[in-house]
Amino acid sequence: MSNHESGKGGAEAVSKDSQAEIERKYTEEKEKRYRQDGNFQYIDLSKTDKFQSFAKDPWQQKVPQRTVNGASFKYLIIGAGYGGLLFAVRLIEAGIPVSDIHIVDSAGGFGGTWYWNRYPGLMCDVESYIYMPLLEEMDYMPTEKYVSGTELQAHADAIATRWGLTDQAIFKYELKDMMWDDKTKEWTLNFKNLAEDAHPNVSVRSQFVMLSTGVLSKPKLPNVPGISDFEGSIFHTSRWDYAATGGSPSNPNMTNLKDKSVGVIGTGATGIQIVPALAKWSKQVTVFQRTPSSVNERGNKTTDPTEWAKLSAQKGWWRARNENFNASVAQVRPSTTPNLIGDAWTTLPTYYALIGSPRTVTRENEAEHVKGLREKDIPHQEKVRARVSSIVKDAKTAEDLKPWYPTWCKRPAFHDEYLDAFNKPNVSLVHTDGKSISKINSKSVTFEGKDYPVDVLIFATGYESPSKYTDPSSRASVTIIGRGGHSMTQKLGEQAGVMLQGIVTRDFPNLFQNGPSQSGSAANFVFVLDSTAQHVSYILTTAQKKYGSTISIEPTAEAEDEWGYRVSQMASHGKAMMGCTPSYMNAEGQMDLLATLPQEVQDTLARRGAWGKGIADYHAVLKDWREDGKLEGLEITACEEGRKVRETHI
Repeated sequence: MSNHESGKGGAEAVSKDSQAEIERKYTEEKEKRYRQDGNFQYIDLSKTDKFQSFAKDPWQQKVPQRTVNGASFKYLIIGAGYGGLLFAVRLIEAGIPVSDIHIVDSAGGFGGTWYWNRYPGLMCDVESYIYMPLLEEMDYMPTEKYVSGTELQAHADAIATRWGLTDQAIFKYELKDMMWDDKTKEWTLNFKNLAEDAHPNVSVRSQFVMLSTGVLSKPKLPNVPGISDFEGSIFHTSRWDYAATGGSPSNPNMTNLKDKSVGVIGTGATGIQIVPALAKWSKQVTVFQRTPSSVNERGNKTTDPTEWAKLSAQKGWWRARNENFNASVAQVRPSTTPNLIGDAWTTLPTYYALIGSPRTVTRENEAEHVKGLREKDIPHQEKVRARVSSIVKDAKTAEDLKPWYPTWCKRPAFHDEYLDAFNKPNVSLVHTDGKSISKINSKSVTFEGKDYPVDVLIFATGYESPSKYTDPSSRASVTIIGRGGHSMTQKLGEQAGVMLQGIVTRDFPNLFQNGPSQSGSAANFVFVLDSTAQHVSYILTTAQKKYGSTISIEPTAEAEDEWGYRVSQMASHGKAMMGCTPSYMNAEGQMDLLATLPQEVQDTLARRGAWGKGIADYHAVLKDWREDGKLEGLEITACEEGRKVRETHI
């Protein structure tokens, strides 16, 4: 048991009367925020003329255009972010020649979310020593405990250079659809060439495909009346317009804003980072907030080279540090084991309500489990709310900035300048109390009859929730057709099908993906991506050593069903998400509707969930599976001298 779980150093207890009042407040705030249209309250950027540009690449990075139409690849990775790079690096380390690996991305460079997001104030919210992948292999020391987005994007480029992947990248190609050919054991993939109108359609083939399109890839905008009428500069934070603000990603001196009024819509993980930066340069910043973030201390600091040398001296330190972080967040770190990270993440008493833990939670004790979580969390959130009052001088503004929901309902935020920004005379808060903005006009934003003039309007409204989509193909806006004309969306969505280990699914051979459904989850998702990449590289190299290079790999129906059953049996771990204030995390409150469905339907849908016992248990299951060496549950079809040989492992 960790010190935090045993109560040492924790928040003071809250009386039963106070707890009841807080719970009443939580319910009241949740009801204010709830909307029947859920995830569909946002604009589909691909279906609007004006806002299609919000999804385009603003960085105009010139990339060499490759003639790839008709090409045939061995390993094709879709996505050049950290997940895609990890897939490639772990394949190379497993013995796959780099010349056999290619990476495709609609962006103009490596980095994924760190390529697209270049807004001022951007930095990782998890310690960079555990967030930045391959630090041990790269022998790289991050400049700070929480590094900037610029450094994170540069790190992606450095990884690509270190492993010779720069020449293997194919940028500015957007995957539209892919189809499996059972005769040739290959995928046919059709891309749109985003850089060349003369040859917009490209078709290639690949034996193996890895999907790593991420969960932070589709910017979302609220469907506010009049949004198309605004005449000033308007953009989403993931497509920051430095032409409007002045400055650049590496030197964000936003001098163009010195005589401008700026409106910021959204106060989530992005909003809390841009507001302090905008406050330094703008004449006026008006922040529009539906639901406040839970903002705790970040405590950023410059990396000490001497301390870094001690930290990085031991082989395997990166994984060990991540495991220590995960155990702390799950509140299962032994009291005899030091807290290596020592940040606010590791003192959260209940975040495992979202990401799972090894605790035994069943249908019989889930109500008691949720009740215990809420009781345990209230003292912590009381401290967070007290922190707001201690920093923000105006009493009403402070009250409006207090989060009234359990810690796990929204991703917690950590920042040392956000709350203090509201003490500046040029920063004001418009708290809509859970409501949407009334209207956007040509030169202002209207809420409840009052106009707020703005010259620049910035949407810090984040990304479409992965909970909106039931499968990787829908999440990536790609049509995937497997064996026999089966659609992935139909199988994993309408039929609530399963991906074995969260990675592969039957009738879609040689196609691998990296979560988050039916796999482990963590506050630091890069750790999950790395573990998945290593697991997939093991499957691919082991299968080819046993059965030859021309093979197809997919799970058996029995193995899928068993995995889905195991996932569903852990669904009670996630029941605390019901009753949360609507957010990205719970499909904007739609998750509560599950409780109204017949139990057999709930059981079927529960197969889509995450591994409820947490990331450590998920990794232990995969480790045991690899050590068994039998590729249990996979069906491998090989071709030898024109004769098909089927090897089935059940």
